[in-house]
Amino acid sequence: MSSVIALDHVSKWFFKRDGTRLIAVEDISFEVPEGAFVTIVGPSGGGKSTIFNMIAGLERADAGEVRYRDRPITKPNVGIGYMTQRDALLPWRTVLANIMLPLHIQGVDERSARERSLEIMARVGLSGFAEMRPSELSGGMLKRAALARTLVYDPETLLMDEPFGNIDIQLKLQLHRELLSLWESERKTVVFVTHDLEEAIALSDEVVVFAGRPGRIRALVPIDLPRPRDPVAIRFEPGFQQIHRHLWSLLDSTHEA
Repeated sequence: MSSVIALDHVSKWFFKRDGTRLIAVEDISFEVPEGAFVTIVGPSGGGKSTIFNMIAGLERADAGEVRYRDRPITKPNVGIGYMTQRDALLPWRTVLANIMLPLHIQGVDERSARERSLEIMARVGLSGFAEMRPSELSGGMLKRAALARTLVYDPETLLMDEPFGNIDIQLKLQLHRELLSLWESERKTVVFVTHDLEEAIALSDEVVVFAGRPGRIRALVPIDLPRPRDPVAIRFEPGFQQIHRHLWSLLDSTHEA
């Protein structure tokens, strides 16, 4: 299986106001195969968002190389859909107008943009909410709207940076089901960041475990659990608990020398 994303001995650093260098990530190497669902976990400040910004072409590596379909990323990556924890919907626009916005930027005509947006809204459970404002939506509906806006222009790869943070567990599980259903039907390549180990295991083909700053890869852990996968039922599989214990052991710095 060919790789869509490849990081080859990548390091990235920033300079503080006093001129000292802060290393965000150091010597990172991993690949994301076509159609895979790969999740990155690790402590806060470990460089996970920096990795995303380099894959998206928003930042450049200071050492090593980040490639997309075997080509070095040197400018904003138009094949990427980027969903963050902040919904960032424009409050003065309706839900439909927010979702149509990426298509307007691409120059898609109004009729086609509207039809495509309504189609995506139906797929993520937003039918009937087109003319509402973001302030009128629940937290779950806001997440659905942000997902629809990311999917509407049909990016081949999704970067999802803690997209389901700060919502209750029942809603999160419902969104997991909807995301897996979409992924299984379209098989887009997904790179996902979370602090929730159960979320990582339930969704992923592989989990990339980061150590603390500077961000380094501690382990690449395959998730050998059957698909299609229900994100609730899978938690009761014996293999799920074994993987969970293994990931905790990798992240538990209190037992390190």
